[in-house]
Amino acid sequence: MVVDVGHLKVGEGRFFLIAGPCVIESELLALAAAETIAKIAALHALPFIFKSSYDKANRSAIGSFRGMGMEAGLRILQKVRSEVGVPVLSDVHSPQEAVAAAEVLDVLQIPAFLCRQTDLLVAAGQTGRVVNVKKGQFLSPWEMKNVVEKIESTGNRRLFLTERGTTFGYNNLVSDLRSLVIMRQWGYPVIFDGTHSVQLPGGGGTVSSGQREFVRPLSRAAVATGCEGLFLEVHPHPDEAPSDGPNMIDYTALSELLLEVRRILDAVG
Repeated sequence: MVVDVGHLKVGEGRFFLIAGPCVIESELLALAAAETIAKIAALHALPFIFKSSYDKANRSAIGSFRGMGMEAGLRILQKVRSEVGVPVLSDVHSPQEAVAAAEVLDVLQIPAFLCRQTDLLVAAGQTGRVVNVKKGQFLSPWEMKNVVEKIESTGNRRLFLTERGTTFGYNNLVSDLRSLVIMRQWGYPVIFDGTHSVQLPGGGGTVSSGQREFVRPLSRAAVATGCEGLFLEVHPHPDEAPSDGPNMIDYTALSELLLEVRRILDAVG
């Protein structure tokens, strides 16, 4: 299925990129990151959707940095949308929040931990915006059919499904690339989240850890398997980031990975 996202058309062979810092830290960083990633994506002829969360409501500890909040975050994302000229995506956490955020966002993202929340899914679908649902770490890929049906019940067919790893013991995730094939059977673009798939949830005690060295090999494998897009959290200085630093990549790593992605896409047709 081809899905319209702002001025872009993605899916059915139109491979695309969702990327940006985990959380909005400042207007300056958001605008600079969007501009830089847009240029990198353009070099590889990849449609680009900017991602950065105005609120990360599922942090490990009470003192963890969550972002700038909904009002300030949406204002910044609106500025990114208008000044950089790219569609924007952020997480939503409640039905009321989905309605308000839809006034700015091109894509409403349902966090993995909330992917079974019926009221949230229905509210997001009813906005008419594109809805990107992260597959829960606790779900099998075939259970995502129930998620799809909840959103379809609203008449909304503008939908992405994102694989981000499955819980494998304590503080560890494993990527089962069969899920990319399984979730494609419902006709919607399937995305591989290359950075959250290498996260070690709660691995730092009060914060999550990660293994960024595995972003490239897992992402290459997912592209070769046949996903329609990559989701990558990208930061100019990941080790200094207040959220998800250990699994984010920098601009150089993004550029190198997208060069490999383009070669794989060209090879597999």
